[in-house]
Amino acid sequence: VLENQDLQDSIKPQKVEFHSLNFNTTLHWQPGWAREARDALYFVQYKVYGQSTWQNKEECWGISSRVCDLTHETSDIQEPYYSRVRAALAGVYSDWSLSCRFTPWRETVIGPPMITVSHSNKSITVKLQAPRSPYKRKRGSKIPMTNFYDLLYQVFIINNLLDEQHRVLVYEGKDKVIEIQDLRPGVSYCIVAKMYMPMLDHSSAYSNRQCILL
Repeated sequence: VLENQDLQDSIKPQKVEFHSLNFNTTLHWQPGWAREARDALYFVQYKVYGQSTWQNKEECWGISSRVCDLTHETSDIQEPYYSRVRAALAGVYSDWSLSCRFTPWRETVIGPPMITVSHSNKSITVKLQAPRSPYKRKRGSKIPMTNFYDLLYQVFIINNLLDEQHRVLVYEGKDKVIEIQDLRPGVSYCIVAKMYMPMLDHSSAYSNRQCILL
């Protein structure tokens, strides 16, 4: 029995954490500390905070992977959720390892916008597209993150002659198409953008750079 107890403890999953980007939400965990724990199978349950019964996540029941997609199960974005994972090896089950409380609306990370740039000889036109959530409209298109938060686009210009980190904010607002004027022909400019949420004072990462020679 003691050996079983040791095995139970040594295969118990560690660091059970939610990761979420634009409401695409996955649960991640590490294997137990025993070397043989790498061969364990895992079982995932979840519930809304305050509910008494745990739900099995069928697609993550007896899996060898250490990631479980809970996007669909956490789609009520204002609700707080918990999840828990247990491991099994050689007929022995570990205790459950509990995640921290996770509230999608507060904790999802907002990704950067997509940008496309075009130009005339003295101006650059930037088209911005907000990141999309996994949730769909009736017609099937994915709902943008701007539907869930009051988000602003921030557009920065990097003049290549200067240092890469020297980004100048040229626009902040909700317009999806902006024009940057009075630029110098023959100069190469790079544009990056990010999403900004004033209410929580959060910013996304920067978008990919788009560079253009006027």
